[in-house]
Amino acid sequence: MSERTHNLTIMGMTCGGCSGRVTKVLTQTPGVISATISHATNSGVVVTTDALSTQDVMGIVTSTGFDVSS
Repeated sequence: MSERTHNLTIMGMTCGGCSGRVTKVLTQTPGVISATISHATNSGVVVTTDALSTQDVMGIVTSTGFDVSS
């Protein structure tokens, strides 16, 4: 299966705990290979299998309480 990279802008994170929470939720999601989230730059790079679309990944981030765009 191929990999897909999603580059996101995540708004509302104020500390390392915020980015840690987003990272934890993403990495526990089936189909997510890796997630690098930074509160300092309000960004995220998520690598998934082709099974997850950018909209899927954005929905997961939104469920953690943050606004997101691609």
